[in-house]
Amino acid sequence: MGRVLPILFNGDMVRAILDGRKTVTRRVIRFPVNSFTGRIPIADDVRVSTNTLWSKEVSFFEGSVTFGVRPPYGIGDILYVRETWHKYKKRVGHGENCRLREFYGYKASIANSEDASEKWRPSIHMPKQAARIWLKVTDVRAERLKDIDALGCQREGVDITRNGVFKRFSSLWESSIRKEEIDRYGWDANPWVWVIEFERCEKPEREG
Repeated sequence: MGRVLPILFNGDMVRAILDGRKTVTRRVIRFPVNSFTGRIPIADDVRVSTNTLWSKEVSFFEGSVTFGVRPPYGIGDILYVRETWHKYKKRVGHGENCRLREFYGYKASIANSEDASEKWRPSIHMPKQAARIWLKVTDVRAERLKDIDALGCQREGVDITRNGVFKRFSSLWESSIRKEEIDRYGWDANPWVWVIEFERCEKPEREG
């Protein structure tokens, strides 16, 4: 088995994973600064080597400079989903056995009456022991963002039975990019991305 690593998803994407509608995610490839030019290459400057193992490292070429970029996840890695969450307490048991017990709640799911008023905490602060969704990486590859097709949009959780599939995916994509980085990593920029395919799995036994 590979590494056990966290991955962040927003509420809509968590619901898509739970519904079985999302089985792939795309993440920006962030190139290192070119040591010769002192700048970060843009997508149009770069070509990718096709003779590499995607799960380990991809070689990119900018002019005569070659540099390797490792994906955040590799084939066989187990990912635990970080999502908006909180802790809450409710009474369990009856009579003398009645006691307060602590539970985790998840904003992507309908809140129970016991935890509806509790303050939500950001996904980045979610501990591993709170994770309820576990994923196994089945494939990793590099491609340009606009190489995605209708099936790829569907696997990203987009409803392809409605018109404007690519427009809705591009809106979904740009909602995950910081405003100051839209020019470099937005839909129109057509950046290089990691395409990470996954399937639901059980929590590894070694994680208790």
